[in-house]
Amino acid sequence: MKEDKLYEDIKYDISDLKTALAAGGYNRAADLPLCKEHLDELASLATTYGFEVVAQEPCSIRTIDAALFFGKGKVDELRQKGEEVGADVIIFDDEISPNQQRNLERIFKKPVIDRTELILEIFSQRAQTKEAMLQVELAKSHYQMPRLKRLWTHLSRQSSGGGGFLKGEGERQIEIDRRLVRKQITRLKKELEEVHHQREVQRKSRVRSGIPTFSIIGYTNVGKSTLLNALTDADVLMEDKLFATLDTTTRKFTLPNHQEILLIDTVGFIRKIPHTLVAAFKSTLEEAVFTDILLHLIDANHTLAEEHAESTYAVLKELTAEDKPIITVLNKVDALEDKKVIARYKLKYPRVVPISALNHEGFETLLEMMMTILKDLRKVVHLRIPQKEYALVSELMEEGRIITQDYEENDILLEVEIPKALAHKVEKYHDNSTG
Repeated sequence: MKEDKLYEDIKYDISDLKTALAAGGYNRAADLPLCKEHLDELASLATTYGFEVVAQEPCSIRTIDAALFFGKGKVDELRQKGEEVGADVIIFDDEISPNQQRNLERIFKKPVIDRTELILEIFSQRAQTKEAMLQVELAKSHYQMPRLKRLWTHLSRQSSGGGGFLKGEGERQIEIDRRLVRKQITRLKKELEEVHHQREVQRKSRVRSGIPTFSIIGYTNVGKSTLLNALTDADVLMEDKLFATLDTTTRKFTLPNHQEILLIDTVGFIRKIPHTLVAAFKSTLEEAVFTDILLHLIDANHTLAEEHAESTYAVLKELTAEDKPIITVLNKVDALEDKKVIARYKLKYPRVVPISALNHEGFETLLEMMMTILKDLRKVVHLRIPQKEYALVSELMEEGRIITQDYEENDILLEVEIPKALAHKVEKYHDNSTG
């Protein structure tokens, strides 16, 4: 009962906490440098939220302890370290289970959170639009569901009498809360479905306009908003913080060949992105799926740039967007000391362009690449389609851009710009009389 009373006393609001100790595990000595890099990123996340990180602690780990994540000895070391530096909260770089979280808080006598919870709180703090707020709320609801038990530990041993046949107060409260959370999840999904429908209407409108779309994607804080601002003179928020952009921003831009395009700035990807966020933010990230071309921005000067690039591709794969045409844009090359890095990327990825978004360097090459890839993706065709095949005409209106449309007897005459992916569908309808 004493332990349960202790746990009851450490309910907390993360926004009230000011200082943090960051901890992360590694397996072998060779993994230590990487662990330190990951802890630096965790510290950046903590700083973005508003914590002052007073210590970072890489912890050697052979096997994950089911009860405490780390072994008892290492947990005691962390407890002492936390007391020495005066940390209000301990943040784990890896996701910990509700049971591990409960046990660790009993030992530390202070709040313990993990990377997932920290990211959720950052998203909650920085969401601006209704859609982003709903998505964050949904993700937090999914995250909290298995953790409801820990909120009511102090009631778990109270008996309601009746020889043990009646449920304890804590168990009843958990069931009530679970029902409430399930209802909330259902409500949020319904509201998000409505927002998703609106986004679908906007997306179809963009397709009908025939304006090609480029999504700027990449790891968080690589300079996506800086690039959008540099190209379009847009006034998009730029901060040296992770997840400065949560909501998509779309701006029109005219290429040197007078081709109008839409540039879409998307939410940053990140290593170990919480699955609840991938699911909840799918409609936002789907901008990368339903776009014509991806501009994959990489901070070439970052020590973990290649890992960041792989993390981005992992998220694209989860969204089934990895086969989209991609231009790999190496940003911040003005600060790059080893120029051989550029050659290494050119061997690994197709269509690599080095730039400096801040200094407007390399833009001419980038725009040339964008114009070239557009030519490869779409073609203008003259078609004669029987009116009974109007379903095909509808599809062309949805996926392509009608330039001219006329009627001759029972045929529809079209001059249309279509994605090359549709070319096989219209081969037999080519109108050779137009020359």
